[in-house]
Amino acid sequence: MQRRGFLKAAAGAAGAAALPLSACGDGSGDGEVTLKLVAAEYGTGESDTSRRYWEQLAAKFSNQTSGISVDVEIIPWEDIDAKVDRMVEDGNAPDIAQMGPYAAYSSRDLLYSTDELLSITTQANFVPSLAGAGEVNRVQYGMPFVSSSRLLFYNKTLFEAAGLGTDPEDAPKDWDELLDAAQALKDAGVKIPYALPLGPEEAQAETLMWMISGGGAYTDDVGSYTIDSEQNIHTFNWIRDNLVGAGLTYAAPSETNRRTAFADFVKGDVGMLFGHPTLMQDARQEKVDFGIALKLPGRDGPSESTMGVADWIMAFKANGHRSEIGKFLDFVFEDTNVLKFTQRYDLLPTTVSGVERLSEGRKDLQPFLDHLQTAVFYPDNKTSWARVNAELKKQIGKAAEAGGEPPERVLANLQSIAESASTREE
Repeated sequence: MQRRGFLKAAAGAAGAAALPLSACGDGSGDGEVTLKLVAAEYGTGESDTSRRYWEQLAAKFSNQTSGISVDVEIIPWEDIDAKVDRMVEDGNAPDIAQMGPYAAYSSRDLLYSTDELLSITTQANFVPSLAGAGEVNRVQYGMPFVSSSRLLFYNKTLFEAAGLGTDPEDAPKDWDELLDAAQALKDAGVKIPYALPLGPEEAQAETLMWMISGGGAYTDDVGSYTIDSEQNIHTFNWIRDNLVGAGLTYAAPSETNRRTAFADFVKGDVGMLFGHPTLMQDARQEKVDFGIALKLPGRDGPSESTMGVADWIMAFKANGHRSEIGKFLDFVFEDTNVLKFTQRYDLLPTTVSGVERLSEGRKDLQPFLDHLQTAVFYPDNKTSWARVNAELKKQIGKAAEAGGEPPERVLANLQSIAESASTREE
């Protein structure tokens, strides 16, 4: 999830290769249509490549659906957005892309809307908060493929050594309790009491979680940017003065990536950090005894929401295969197919029935599933977000530097960039 931390590893040349799954024609004379699907790589190598999932799914669909075949190309996360951009500009748009934000294409009228493609049953089955995050002007173009939410992880062994409770009910519920826990961990000799990754890899995620916990967000209810809101300024002043300034996190958060923070947690060097479900798998492999807070600790009490992340499927109009795309996507979003992918990578399903089925078998994921309904997402429906996100990754770390530029100045500069980009968007 560009936003995904561990899931962004390059797949290598084999994973990026096109995978023709059928020798069927291109629909130009034999009555058959071959759909072109471009999808992101979620694996870290050949052993867990996404290629196998899409290859099996496409083959199964083609075998049971007369006249439609599917060609699949798997591309590493760090390359897929740029490559699809090139495909579109060169007049070779895929029929379907599973990747990051969709708004840049929907704003140019390049995408089919969801109601032009999917059955009513499939449309109605999306988790409402995720469906809403895929809308532009109340029309859904982005179909949420997989999702994730974030919560506070803590190392039980380190907590116990610091004299802190280890049950989820005892985890920090507000900023004061988080600060007290971080100080206790430091006094007990913990190397990094709270991991604060504001480096360029995924600074936008850490930032949004802290904004939410402080009562703010990137945008307001009508979609206007609010980066320099009073709440967000207060949040970063608190982070700078109470965590970074007190030596309770990394010395240089602006140079620290989430991958580093996760790796340090798995090594047992971090007391607390915000994480997503994939971190559970890695921590278990290294025998880390960890807990997960039931809610995000907020400014004055537990936060009622947290950050949600979705990766999107979008369908391009260029090749005119609306009916065939719709049939394939209805198949993609069947529960069996959704759960096969999400369970492979410890992600969350995006359908109501998928969430219900996963809840029955994966109780450890329940806290993350519970928060999907109220999660706050990136403003992926704004074409300006790509530029804002890029600038935020470069600058937001400065707002947490002890003795550095005042947070209000950093946030005001980012707000100016956002408003400028948003004006061009209109």
